[in-house]
This record gives sequence, C-alpha cells and structure tokens, in this order.
Amino acid sequence: MSIAAAPATRFLDATTPPTVATLVALASISALAMNVFLPSLPSMTEYFGTDYAVMQLSVSLYLAVNAVLQLFVGAISDRFGRRPVMLGALIIFILATIGTLFATSAFVFLMFRMLQATVVSGIVLSRASIRDVMGEAQAASRIGYVTMGMALVPMIAPAIGGLLDQVFGWRGSFGLMLIAGIAVLILSWRDMGETKHDRGGSMRAVFAEVPELMRARRFWGYCLTAMLASGAFFAYLGGAPFVGSHVLGLSPAQLGLFFGAPALGYAAGNFLAGRFSARVGINRMILIGCIIGFGGMVLLLILALTLGLTALVFFGCFVFTGLGNGMLLPSATSGMMSVRPHLAGTASGIGGAILIGGGAGLSALAGALLTPESGGMPLIWLLFTTTGLSLLPLFYVVRREKQLSS
Repeated sequence: MSIAAAPATRFLDATTPPTVATLVALASISALAMNVFLPSLPSMTEYFGTDYAVMQLSVSLYLAVNAVLQLFVGAISDRFGRRPVMLGALIIFILATIGTLFATSAFVFLMFRMLQATVVSGIVLSRASIRDVMGEAQAASRIGYVTMGMALVPMIAPAIGGLLDQVFGWRGSFGLMLIAGIAVLILSWRDMGETKHDRGGSMRAVFAEVPELMRARRFWGYCLTAMLASGAFFAYLGGAPFVGSHVLGLSPAQLGLFFGAPALGYAAGNFLAGRFSARVGINRMILIGCIIGFGGMVLLLILALTLGLTALVFFGCFVFTGLGNGMLLPSATSGMMSVRPHLAGTASGIGGAILIGGGAGLSALAGALLTPESGGMPLIWLLFTTTGLSLLPLFYVVRREKQLSS
C-alpha cells in the first residue's frame, strides 16, 4: 500500500495529497535548519564576542521552542487543516532566517533563531498527512521511506555548512536556509493538497480531546522510548561540535565531514524500517533499534576507555546510534499516532514536543558538561545512559498491549 493508492496523488496538483517528494522536502527543511550551521558555532562565538555556551543555545533554545510549538501545531492542523498551517510556518521561517542574516548581536541572533523553529511544522505535518490516509503499519513503512530521503540532509548538510563557513563565513549556512525555505514554500504551495478533511468545530473542542490522548499509557510509552533513544542524537548535536573542535582539533570543514557520519546509519535504518516495519511489526522494530543504538554507545564507551578518543572512534560509533534511531523512530511515531487515530495530528505534535523537549534538555546538558579539561567523556556517559534507559518504556508498552488483548 502506498500514499498513491489511498487516494491517488498527482505531482504539483494541490487538489490531491502531497507526493512523497514534497513530504521529504518538508521534513528535510527542518533537518537542514537544525544542523547545517553547527560547524560554524566556533566562528559564530568569535564573531559575536561571546562564550561557546551562549552560542550553543542556538541549538538548545531552538529545540526547546520546537518542543513548545509542536504542542500546538498538530492540534491546530487538526482544526484548520495541514496545508494552511504548513504554508504559514514556512513564511515565518523565511522571515526569521532573513533576521538571522542581519543580526548584529548574539541576543538578536538568538531571537530570530528561535523564530526559525516554526519550520518544525514540516516534520509534524508530513507525518500527520501520511497517517491521515494510511493505516498503522503502512504509515510506519511510509514514514520510514520519507525519513530515509530526509536523512540525506543531516548526512551532507554539516559538510556543506563547513565549506560555506570557510568561503562566506557563518552567514553562508543561513543563506542556504533562506534559499531552501523559499524553494520548499513554492513546492508546498503547488503540491501539498489537504489530507485532513474531517475537521470542524472549535479549537476548544480540539483541545478538549487532548486529555483522552494523555491518559493513554501506550502513547506515553512510545513517546518516552523515542525521546530517550533519540536523546543521544540531540546530545550529540549539542556536544559534538565542541568535542570535534576543542578536544579533537578538527577544522570546520573536517568537523562537517565527520559530523554527518550518524546520518549514514540513520538512512540505512530508515530503509530497513520502510522495508520491514509492516512485516515485522512496530514493537519488534522499535526493540531492535533500541538495542542497536545502545550497543553503539557501549562500543564507544569501551573504545574510549581502552584506546582513547579519536575522531574515527567518536564519530564512527554514532553510525550505530543513527542506525538504531532510523529503525525505531518511524515505528514509534506511528505508534504514537495510532493509539488514538482521530487525534493523529495532536499526537504527532505532542509526541514530537516530548521528543524534542527532552532532546533540548540533553543538548543543553551536554554543552554544560563539556569543558576543555573534561574532554569528551561526560558526553559519552550521558549517551550511554539515555540509550540504555530507552528500553524500559518499550517493555511497558508490550506488557500493556498484552493486558489490553487478554
């Protein structure tokens, strides 16, 4: 089963659901905004004359605003539709990106950077649009394929960002975001047909149904598993630029090349999720992904303690974490939205908020723990802990489903 089968889609026809290419573009612009500029953090720190911890807020504050926005984006789109909410978010993103380019202080930059977070609507609404027209297992498979395409962005964006930094300075990455935002807005305007047709009533009525979702224990289980497993990636976003530049001595271009390593595993994991989720089942796919992600951090910890930390060891082990996340996140996301299918948009938004909110906290914690004296070990211990804990909520979900079916 595919999106094209229920119902048919036509490219650049806004009277039909969005094509896979548009869904990939919507999810990809969010990924681009999140990490393309990371190799420039050291040079941005120097440009604005501030501390690294302050500029690292461009990651953690961005993620925090992402989390807050997702609490509302999904529910608002359940009421007003996916298309108008997505187009409005892209317009705000474009204006905010222009603001970052003209920022003259770290404070002004961070204000516009937080406004850029509206682009997270692309991830929330691409998932909800899929769930609108597909069943649980098929949605997990389709989300896997969409995120596999999206995974190309975090794979190559840091490398491009590092090169842009060397040629144009830190503003090069934000110029790329501006161009990409305009292109995705045009594509979405032409191709993103509405998929939420059974909307109606007031926003009060939509939010009145939220407690029903929040009382669902399996929803919380899927959310917490996804948050803890993907928390390793967000802590990586917050800490890896420091480890790469200050501990391992990499240049911005070198850091950009190494930084995309986890996306190799993520793309492979997304492919496996798309290929096998419908056959294997979402809970088993999540379990396999959690084990692989945790195994990667166990390997990193052992190698760092015995052989010492090198760029190959540090970034190479994150390929396994990316692989695990790529396998489990599409299924966990589909599970969140399938607990109460009539609240798919709300579930996508709240689930994403929990995931991103936890990630923002871990990203900020990683930035606070790392100093030139500490090296990279505090980050490694943090990653080891979060990936290990990710298994516990999943075990509860499986147990709860057995109780409900008995």
